[in-house]
Amino acid sequence: MGRPDFWDHPESAQQTVADLSSVKGVVEPFDKMAGRVGDFEVLAELAEMEGDDSALYTEADGTWAQLAEDMNKLELVSFLSGEMDRKNAIMTIIPGAGGTEACDWCSMLYRMYTHWFDKRGFKYETVDIMPGDEAGLKLVTMTVTGEFAYGYLKGEKGVHRLVRISPFDANKRRHTSFTSVDVLPEIDDDIKIDIAESDLRIDTFRASGAGGQHINRTDSAVRITHLPTNIVVTCQSERSQHKNKANAMRILRARLYDLEDSKRRANIAAESAAKGDNAWGNQIRSYVVQPYQMVKDLRTDAETSNIGAVLDGDLDMFAEAYLRTGGGHAVSDADLDS
Repeated sequence: MGRPDFWDHPESAQQTVADLSSVKGVVEPFDKMAGRVGDFEVLAELAEMEGDDSALYTEADGTWAQLAEDMNKLELVSFLSGEMDRKNAIMTIIPGAGGTEACDWCSMLYRMYTHWFDKRGFKYETVDIMPGDEAGLKLVTMTVTGEFAYGYLKGEKGVHRLVRISPFDANKRRHTSFTSVDVLPEIDDDIKIDIAESDLRIDTFRASGAGGQHINRTDSAVRITHLPTNIVVTCQSERSQHKNKANAMRILRARLYDLEDSKRRANIAAESAAKGDNAWGNQIRSYVVQPYQMVKDLRTDAETSNIGAVLDGDLDMFAEAYLRTGGGHAVSDADLDS
């Protein structure tokens, strides 16, 4: 950064500045913690000399509790060491079995995640959203920006199950709904993904969501189909067709990268099990509202009865448990029933 020609290439220079900031975000807290540990060692020695009833001992006791809590948070960063963990994320939520119930569950998850992003300081943009026929959502895709966004969100990938008394059932029966969450890392330009123009079919159409007269009166929404893989990506969040196309291409690059990465890992038994014939068999978390209240992650056994807080975006305990266990195994229907 000290070179005279550093800013001659603004884009690469900005990336270098971002890389430096990212590295400082790990190194500086570690150095600060090392200094605090050294200070505590001195305090602990003095407190031991003064005795258990001294003010110094009480101070050391309180300092240790705070130090242990902060070290626990710092340790969590060491689990975010995957190749893509620092990347921004692309999240897609799609309802599965359950009809209107599942669409409503999809909208509940959308609200839960956006509240979590706000609490963590992540920025998000909804690039595609499709309302349900009667209620809820048929699909929603978001880009999530922030330090370790993909690292924290990757544990949400899988099927989420909701059990509750249906608000759409006049007989007040209990219903089970399923919604699939997919999380991909956003791929930087330095990762080469070859996409031939001849392999793309690009369609434009009028955006269907809210956004004022302009967005609904012009063909600004873009749908890109990658013909060799039949991957379809839609973006309609921007008023500009050009911006929507650029966003759609970003998501397409991420999906193609994930496809190739899955192929490379196809020989791993755990990956094979997760990609089985049962499209809704990879269930990771169960949310029970009735007859009792419980949210349980079926990979890590992390659980809480405070389902209201979870649905309001209190997801840190599940994300941290997933990271500390190094991931989990696919959960079968038998596991759920038990």
